[in-house]
Parts: sequence; structure tokens; C-alpha cells
Amino acid sequence: MNSNAPKTGAEANSWLGRPKSLRRNALHIGQFLGGFVSLFLTWHLVATYVVPSVLFPPPLNVLGKAVLLFQDGTLIENVWASLKRILLGFALGSLLGMPIGLAIGSFAIVGRILEPWTEFLRFIPSVAMITIAVIWFGIGEESKIFLIIYTTIFVVILNTAAGVSAIAPNKLRAARALGASSAQVFIFVAFPATVPYILTGMRLAMANSFVTIVAAELIASDVGLGRMLWNGRLYMLVDEIFVALVTLGLLGFSVDRIFRVLVKRLAGSYTT
Repeated sequence: MNSNAPKTGAEANSWLGRPKSLRRNALHIGQFLGGFVSLFLTWHLVATYVVPSVLFPPPLNVLGKAVLLFQDGTLIENVWASLKRILLGFALGSLLGMPIGLAIGSFAIVGRILEPWTEFLRFIPSVAMITIAVIWFGIGEESKIFLIIYTTIFVVILNTAAGVSAIAPNKLRAARALGASSAQVFIFVAFPATVPYILTGMRLAMANSFVTIVAAELIASDVGLGRMLWNGRLYMLVDEIFVALVTLGLLGFSVDRIFRVLVKRLAGSYTT
């Protein structure tokens, strides 16, 4: 095939679009990196010149401590323990919340029966359930996973039910007019339209999961980022406290970016 042959309009647009897309992605990445640089630069300036104190270490000191904790395996052990609990409890809570939310949004009688459950329980903070979780399940993994499920499930239920309620009635009527069965209406119309709401609910629930796991590990755990914070407080290891805080922030930021990409791609594919 002759490489010098003139390109069609579609090919030309493809070639022209690639550099533009790359430049846009590079710009976005540069802006994020610039944001992080400004954050840590501000931290350095404040810790060095405004509040020079051993209780507020500058970022380079914290980075040095993080390297030491990484090398001896302490940081990896604590991160993995917390992340494993978050992901397992979050996955179970989401898998339980989605069908319940779909049922509440799809069937009025189910909504009337289950609404008192969800509206009552969701106003009891997961942090307030820590004592009950320890009494029921002990200080092992089960109590932490139970708390993550508890803090996840209601957010997913509410967003899923809201997604079902937001479906345009004309879409459902059009599907039925074309001969679609109830199962087909649900699979090809209702569920795809609800996916963006489900993912948004999961994104919000993930933030709650980070808050809950730290509180749970502060009270009932031998390992984890929450326990790392608690030990830092007990022994005045301020550098370790900041290592745990920065690690939590970076983990949360990374997970949230993943969910934003999923929401953008899946929501776009279901709405176009």
C-alpha cells in the first residue's frame, strides 16, 4: 500500500486528533502534578518558616521517614492491611446495595417496606457501630469488614434507587411498545441508565470507607494505617503520624481517580 497516498477525511481527522488528545492529557497530568507540588511547597514553607516545630515536620522529613518504613516493611504491611479491609468490605457492601436499591426504585411496595430500614440505619454513623462490631465479631478482620459494609451499603442503595427513579418514563414505555418483556426492559433500559448513579454512589461510599477503617483500626486492630496513627500518638512519633496521613491522602486520591475514569467511560457509553 502506498504510504504517500492522500488520506481520507476520517484518516486525516484521526491523525490530527491524536496530538491534540495527547497534549490535552499531558496538560491535565501537568496540572495535577503542579497541584501536588504547590501543596507540598506550601507545607514546606509553613513548616519551615511559619510554624517551625517538631510537631509539624516538613515534607522532606516525612518522606525520609516513609522511605525507612517502606524499607523495613512496616509501611507496606499497614497499607496492605487497611486496603484489603477497605476493598473487601466495599465490594461486599456494593454488591448488597445494588440489588436492594434496584428493588426499591423498581417496585413501590418494596420501597415502602425497606425505606424505614434504610432511613433509620443510615443515620446511625458507622463510627458509632464500632463498639457493637467489636462485641459481635471481636477485634479480628470480621469487625472491620462489617463496618465497611455498613458504611457502604446505604450510600449505594440510595444512589441506585435514585437512578431508577430518574429514568424517563418515555424510555420504558417505548421499550414496552416495541414488545420488550419486563426482564428485557430491566436489562437493556433500566439497568444501563442506572449505572452512572451506581458508580457515583460507590465513589461516595469509598470515601466513607477510608474514614471508617481508620476509626475502626484506632480502636480494634494490631495493624493498619489507623493503628499506625494511634501508635504515633502514644509514642509521639510525629513523623510516622504524617506518613500515615499522607499515605491515606494518596491512596484516597488514587482510588477516586479510578472511579472518576470509570464513571466517565461507563456513563458515556450508556448515555450515548
